[in-house]
This record gives sequence, C-alpha cells and structure tokens, in this order.
Amino acid sequence: MSPNRLEAFSDGVFAIAITLLVLDLHVPEPHPGGDLAHELATQWPSYAAYVVSFLMIGIIWINHHAMVRRLATVDHTILVFNLALLLSVGILPFTTELMATYLKETDGQSLAAAIYSGSFLLMSLIFAAMNRHILFAKAHLLSTPLDSDQRRLIITRGITGLVPYAVATALAPVSPYITLALSAAIGVFYALPVASAPEGTYS
Repeated sequence: MSPNRLEAFSDGVFAIAITLLVLDLHVPEPHPGGDLAHELATQWPSYAAYVVSFLMIGIIWINHHAMVRRLATVDHTILVFNLALLLSVGILPFTTELMATYLKETDGQSLAAAIYSGSFLLMSLIFAAMNRHILFAKAHLLSTPLDSDQRRLIITRGITGLVPYAVATALAPVSPYITLALSAAIGVFYALPVASAPEGTYS
C-alpha cells in the first residue's frame, strides 16, 4: 500500500476525533436573571480539557506525518499498528468528556483523571512502538535510509516523551487538577518550536 493512502485515511480519523471534541462545549441555557459570564465560567473544565486534547491530537498528527513520510511503502504489520494508533486517538473525545464532567465532582474525579491522562499515555506508547517497528524491524521500507544513530535519536526522543505522560497518570489519585495541569504543560511544550527535532519529529 502507498504511504499516501495510509496517511489520507489516518488524517480523516484525526480530523473527526479533533472535531468531536467540540461537542462537549455547550451554550448555557438562558433564564431570567441568569449571569451568562458566570454560567460560562462554570464550564471551565470543558474548555481546559478541550484545549489539552486538541493539542495532544495535533501533536500526534504532526508526529504521524513525520513518521509516515519516511516510508516508501507500507506492509500489513504497519497497517495493524496504525489501526491500533487510530483506535487510541478515537477514544480521546470520550476521555475528554469524562475528565470535563468529573473534574469538579467529589466522587470519581481521580479515576476520570487517570483514564484521561492514561489515554494520552496509551496513544504515545502505541506510537512509539509503531515508530520503533518502522525504524528497526522494517528499515528496508524507508524511502531514505537512516543510519543507526539517527534512528536511535528518534526513538530515544519518543521514549523520553512517555515519562511525563506516565507521571501525570500516576498523580491522578493525588490531584486530578495536577494531572490536568501536567497534561496541559506537556501539550504546550511539544507544540513549541523548541521541542522540534531536526527531521520534524516530536515526542
């Protein structure tokens, strides 16, 4: 299969997932004497979760583009890895709504936060495994050969990027707000140009 076909299909899934995120943002119902500013402010968990998830999907989309464009052709195993990655992306609208709904609740907020950041961790783990498979097990499918140092650098960056996701997930029982803040910080960092690698790869 052509890498272009794989990328086109994947782009469609990324686009749908990132669009579905906005469905959790609701216009407050008007009522006499109501304060629109206050009603909007009470929905801040939805806004925060939306922005963080938007950043995460955007980052993995950039990563995916950089990974796929290295390929000259695609085999069955790469297709399976790609489907697994898209599966993890597809659940993000659900985990985002879960986080937004339970963040301010007294029961279930820690589990919701763990599931939320855990979904980012899962997505990153699958991406790292797919990238490693392409760069080492299927290096002969690369359009431009990369030496071992280049391939190790790419993989090392990806593995290092898993650490903050794991920390954010582990801290969910301590405070879901810390988990959300760490997730936001991770998203902002990897969205900045300083986080880019020479070949356009991101952790």
